[in-house]
Amino acid sequence: MDTDFPSESNSSRPGRLLLARAGLLLGGLFAGGCATTHTVKVDALAKPKAEEAISYEIKNRNPLVADDSLRYKEAAGLVKTALSGKGLYEAPPNTKPDMVVDLDYGVGPPQMRRETVSEPVYITLPGQIRTERVQVGTDSQGRPIYQTITVQDPPTTEFAGFREYQITVVVYEKYLKLSAKDATPAQEGRPPQEIWTIDVTSEGESRDIRRNLPVLVAASIDYIGKDTQGQKTIRIKDTSSDIAFVKKGM
Repeated sequence: MDTDFPSESNSSRPGRLLLARAGLLLGGLFAGGCATTHTVKVDALAKPKAEEAISYEIKNRNPLVADDSLRYKEAAGLVKTALSGKGLYEAPPNTKPDMVVDLDYGVGPPQMRRETVSEPVYITLPGQIRTERVQVGTDSQGRPIYQTITVQDPPTTEFAGFREYQITVVVYEKYLKLSAKDATPAQEGRPPQEIWTIDVTSEGESRDIRRNLPVLVAASIDYIGKDTQGQKTIRIKDTSSDIAFVKKGM
């Protein structure tokens, strides 16, 4: 691993970014209102002492997106912010990084899913039939004349339970993959040693990766450089402080 250190201004940057993330977390605790909850799957692996690699160079591994496109720059900016939340920093120009982080993201092909839908069932009950004695007039002496009539109360609606049925929906898997490898060239033509990887996926009817990418990136923050010991399913709300953090940028 290279022993070069960043300048004083760069080395203090991770600390300031960690404080910024903490501030957004406190702000999120006081946020109210309804929010969409996203179900995200995270699978991460890490070598021992992965946390010792703190400087990086990021590379585009999405063959469908050009390195100089606004779309890629936006995605890379989100990822760089997430990495800063773990105390990592981008190596300055002409400085050898500890690792190279490959970035790949996108949308998978459409998939058919059968889902069970449950909806409430209500029934309308006819109103009760009853008799009433009502005045229909007066006699020649001015005394009231009464008659018994049959009346029916208005109908009522009551909850009768739930009805379940299945529907077919088309869903898309949105994915984010980060793979960190040792920046030191491997010997004898072997590939560079992998330091850590993280795969994040989310499935839904939307195929808008630009809208979903901040969610995927935010879900990755706490697992960067960690080992999840298998795939984990987490839930993250639109109001999450981590989403606000990656959207804010560096």
